[in-house]
Amino acid sequence: MTLISCESGRAHETPVHQLALVEDIKPAKDIFYSLHEKYLEKSITHRRFKHTDIVRILDSLKTNPLFEVKKVGESFQNRDIFLVKAGSGKTKVLLWSQMHGDEPTATMALLDIFKYLADSTSGDKVRDDLLRNTTLYFIPMLNPDGAEVYKRRNALDIDLNRDAVSLQSPESRILKSVRDSLKPDFGFNLHDQNTRYTAGKTSKPATVSFLAPPYDYAKSENEVRTKAMKLIVYMNRLLQNYIPGQVAKYSDEHEPRAFGDNIQKWGTSTVLIESGGYKNDTEKQYIRKLNFVALLNALKAIGQQTYTSEKIANYYKIPENERYLFDLLIRNAETEREGKPYRLDIGIDRYEVNMAPYTNFFYRSSIEEIGDMSVRYGYQELDASGMRLIPGKIYPEVIKNVRTLQSMNIKEILQKGFTTVKIKNYMPADQFTALPINIITGKNTRNHEVILSRSANFVLEQDGQVRYAIINGFIYDLQQDKNEVLNALVN
Repeated sequence: MTLISCESGRAHETPVHQLALVEDIKPAKDIFYSLHEKYLEKSITHRRFKHTDIVRILDSLKTNPLFEVKKVGESFQNRDIFLVKAGSGKTKVLLWSQMHGDEPTATMALLDIFKYLADSTSGDKVRDDLLRNTTLYFIPMLNPDGAEVYKRRNALDIDLNRDAVSLQSPESRILKSVRDSLKPDFGFNLHDQNTRYTAGKTSKPATVSFLAPPYDYAKSENEVRTKAMKLIVYMNRLLQNYIPGQVAKYSDEHEPRAFGDNIQKWGTSTVLIESGGYKNDTEKQYIRKLNFVALLNALKAIGQQTYTSEKIANYYKIPENERYLFDLLIRNAETEREGKPYRLDIGIDRYEVNMAPYTNFFYRSSIEEIGDMSVRYGYQELDASGMRLIPGKIYPEVIKNVRTLQSMNIKEILQKGFTTVKIKNYMPADQFTALPINIITGKNTRNHEVILSRSANFVLEQDGQVRYAIINGFIYDLQQDKNEVLNALVN
C-alpha cells in the first residue's frame, strides 16, 4: 500500500503587492495542455519508478526511426545511462533529468514528450516544425542508482549537482562528456524541489520554479544567459494560465560546483526547472503535465525564435522562492507549560520515509515551528481559537495484540485524550500502522509534549470535550468522524 498525503484546507488570497509582480504579463498561448492526456505514458503513474521501467520504454523507442537511442555510459552500480535523440534542426537542445534520484517529475514528462514526438501520423504541424527546427537530446535518468532506492545522491553518496568540476562520479563524467561533444545551444536542467516553498511571501506554493543559473558570483549577464532569461519569461507567461501566482524564481546564488552554473559558463543557454508542490498532487501528476506543457512550448519557442522578444526585466519580476508553507498549521491553540498558560501556533510537516523496495513510503511528522505564524501558511490549516491543547496520553491498559486493538472503539480512546496504546504482543516489523493511533511495544514509552522536531501527537479540547486528535501530524475530527490519519507510528 502506498500512503499518500491529504492536502486539503482553506486557500489564501494572494496579497495585492504580489499580484503587481505579474499584472503586466499577458498569458502566452498554449496548444499542448489539452494534448497531454492523449500522450500520457500510462505505464508510469507514480513517482517511485525504477531504471527498468525507463529501459522498457526506451527499448520501444528503438523501433521508431524518428529516435536514436544509445547508451552513453554506466552508473557506479553498472546501470545503463541513455541518450535519446530526435529531430534534425540546426538548434541543438539537451535536456537531462533525475540527476537527483528522488526528483522524478520531469522524467515522467519526458516520457510523455517521447510519445508526443513519436506520433508521426497525427498531422500535427507544430510537432513537425519542432522536429525540423531543433535537434533534441534527452538523458531521461542520469542517476539510476539513486532512483533505485529513491534518494537524492548517487551510490557513492555524491551529489551529482555539486560534481561538475571534480567529476568524481561516473554519472557526472557522462553528462560533461555529452555536453562537450554536442555543444548544445540550449540546456534544460530538470529537478524537483521541496513542496513547502512558496512563490514569494505568499501562501501559494512554488509549483514550478525557474532559474537562469549565474556563471559567476557577480551574476553577470551575457548573451548566453540572457537567452535563458527570456525563455523563462516566456514559460512563466504560459504557466500563469494554469497556476497563477505559483511560479517562482530559484535562488540565484552562484554555486561554482553545480552543473547548471557551469554549463551556462561553457556556452549553453541553461534553464533550471524545479517542480515543487501543488495542492492534492502528492504523486505530482498535475505538475508532470505542467512540465510537459512548459517544455514543449519552450522547445517550440526555441525553434521559432519567438522567445527573443521577451523583456529581461520581467525575469526579475518573478517572485523568489521562499519557505512560508507547512503541511499543517494550527493557529491560536491555548496550552500551558510549568503551570503557565500561553497561546501558540504550531507548524507541522510530514516527511516521507522510504520502505524497501522503495516503491512505497509512510509518513513521520515533525513539529517544525512553534510561536507566532501570522505570516506563515499551511496546505492545511486549523484555527484552534478557544481550544485547549493537551499532549497525547498513553492508554493505561496494555493491549494483547493488534487484533484486539482492531476490535476496540479507537474513536472512544481518542475522545479520552489517548493518542498512543501499548501492545504486548506486536509481531510486524513495520514502523507505522494504518490505524489512527500510535503503537508502542515492549518496554518502550513515549512523551508527547509539544517540542520542536518531535512528532505531533496531541488533542484539542473544546468546551471540555476532545474535538480534534492530532495523530502523527494528521487530523481526526471527532465530532464529524472525519479521519484523515494516513498512518500513525509504531515505536
